[in-house]
Amino acid sequence: MRVVILALMLLSMLRADENVVKVVFDLTTGDLKNFERKLLSGIAVHKTHYEGMLKELEVAVVIHGGAYKFFVKDPKHPHLDKEKELREAHATLSKRIASMADTYDVKFLICRSGMQVKKLKKEDIYDFVEIIRTSTIGLIDKQNEGFAYIPI
Repeated sequence: MRVVILALMLLSMLRADENVVKVVFDLTTGDLKNFERKLLSGIAVHKTHYEGMLKELEVAVVIHGGAYKFFVKDPKHPHLDKEKELREAHATLSKRIASMADTYDVKFLICRSGMQVKKLKKEDIYDFVEIIRTSTIGLIDKQNEGFAYIPI
């Protein structure tokens, strides 16, 4: 009897995994329009698509390259001095990014090595962003966990 129950539990766990689709976005773009269209709008479209198929979309975003600036809390931070368009859009953009984390359960992972090069500190970035050792390690780990790789 225990064997049958254990087998049923394992089968139900396997079926649950079939209903989860995973994607990791390799976010390097510094272009605001690409960021908004491909990531912020794109995630909402992708989530809706998979929900329509009765599947869950698990999303992770590894942040490095030119994308650090989108995750800086303070629009007056020196890192954004030359980013007039981003500073003007900051209030709306910060709400949209936070919504991705809260509403869509997107995991944002930022490269510590790049933060150091750009002289960004933990307190400079949004609290919901997890700091990882390097972007490469983050991407390797996510792909080995079964996440599909999408560069932006």
